[in-house]
Amino acid sequence: MADLPVHTIVLEILTRVPAKDVGRSKSVCKQWYALLSTQDFVRIHCSRSLVSSNQRVLLIDDLTCSVHPIIFQSNDYGPSSIVTFPFHHHNNDVSILSHLNGLLCVCLNHTYELLLWNPITTAFKHLSTPYSHGFYINNLDAIGLYVDADDDYKVLHIKRRSGVLGVYVYSREVDSWRNIPFITRQEYLSPHFNWSAGTFCGGTLYFTVCECWIGGTNVVICFDVNSEQFKEISFPPVPSTGMVQGVLVNEKNELHMFANTGMFEMTIDLWTLQGDYWIKVLSCPPIPPISLSLWCDITHYVTNGNWFVMTKLGKLFTIEMDMKPFECFYPVTWFRGFKGAVFVETIVSPSI
Repeated sequence: MADLPVHTIVLEILTRVPAKDVGRSKSVCKQWYALLSTQDFVRIHCSRSLVSSNQRVLLIDDLTCSVHPIIFQSNDYGPSSIVTFPFHHHNNDVSILSHLNGLLCVCLNHTYELLLWNPITTAFKHLSTPYSHGFYINNLDAIGLYVDADDDYKVLHIKRRSGVLGVYVYSREVDSWRNIPFITRQEYLSPHFNWSAGTFCGGTLYFTVCECWIGGTNVVICFDVNSEQFKEISFPPVPSTGMVQGVLVNEKNELHMFANTGMFEMTIDLWTLQGDYWIKVLSCPPIPPISLSLWCDITHYVTNGNWFVMTKLGKLFTIEMDMKPFECFYPVTWFRGFKGAVFVETIVSPSI
């Protein structure tokens, strides 16, 4: 260690400090400010921050926006801290659409505008333009955040308007939108199909596309972020005797899906994607009848050999299982879409 340059030693130490402390460290001296502001430092710090202990839950209600740590030992949220939105909003009418490496893509519901926001640094960036780019309509659009091979953060915006599909990509590097081609089945353009937010895993964005009635069609749309080509793969072979819901999760660069099926009773299966095919990892017994409103708030949490099905109000169901602990908290449906998000504390900026 004594033979290493001071610059290298400082870099090794500061890329391991919590994201909140990086901002304070910038005020130490001009040299540290310059070092901590480089994209190389941000990239290395981000890669070392993507651990379960840095996961936080952001919850939005009509009055407050709060951030909670996740206590994996007790399967609960830790003490909350109040977050003030740094952008103009009306009564917390902010929807969380997608998240990646500490960045949240949010929509201001009163204006339909899209923003990128880092809740830890408070930095944000408006994505809307005078040319109608960057405006989101609930139940018609889908959003996915990703990083390409050149380390450029991008937003994929899929828009359905009167049976016409438009696909647009925003680049943080060049700060602009552009259109890309995408041809899919005409029926997927119908509002009867629900498109999930995109989940980024292994250079691909994945979207579930589910028909909104019993026995409907369910597929997964894949977007290769480097070739910018789309393809369709099958949904896991789940029963179609009830409502079907697929929630995608990237766990250590492996794509998993929590597939929820049922009406009065709900069954949850965990699947993993190998190539273009789904392999079932485990099944849980049917969850006793619960209200549909509670179903929409359910989250999944896996650790220490147990699988917890939880709501914001507490633990709902515990399943003992023989598999490696994920040490990860998975938000689903309305919890992730409109009431909050699970994100990792980083210093990644929404703009260059």
